[in-house]
Amino acid sequence: MPNPTKRIVVAITGATGALYAIRTLHWLRQVPAVETHVIISPAGLLNLQHELSMSRSELMELADVVHNFKDVGATVASGSFKTDGMIIVPCSMRTLAAVAHGLADNLITRAADVVLKERRRLVMAVRETPFNLAHLRNMTAVTEMGAVVFPPLPALYFQPKTITELVDHSVIRMIEHVGIELDGPTWAGL
Repeated sequence: MPNPTKRIVVAITGATGALYAIRTLHWLRQVPAVETHVIISPAGLLNLQHELSMSRSELMELADVVHNFKDVGATVASGSFKTDGMIIVPCSMRTLAAVAHGLADNLITRAADVVLKERRRLVMAVRETPFNLAHLRNMTAVTEMGAVVFPPLPALYFQPKTITELVDHSVIRMIEHVGIELDGPTWAGL
């Protein structure tokens, strides 16, 4: 993609909620000036196959660039490679813990570390409930580092008719946190 206006890293981990990742890529694809860089963990791929019966090659069609999970030398692992932010969707508690403790042991956690050290936007769509104390402390730690913890909780005020509408509401809000405005349901008040 020649001269994108924005580069967004989308990381997919092994937490449940693969549909959130796919809808994120769908919405970002609607914005021609956005270049997506996708990283998927082995467990993320398993969930993609299990929850959506989707293959890695089908996922690759939704991305501009796909990086190998183990390639800590990829472009997105360097602060000199300019990105506008990163969305980890869904974000497993293992990934949250690794980011909270600076364990850059794979490309997802390394790219997240880079985003934080460069003071760029990191959105973490954590997917696990109920939260235990370690989860809450890790969420506090990444928030103090500058990340946005964004559990994709369903909003019902706009009266969604389908699961996709429900998912899209959270996805659009996550995307807005990395500086891309999209049209979606908003609260107009009563």
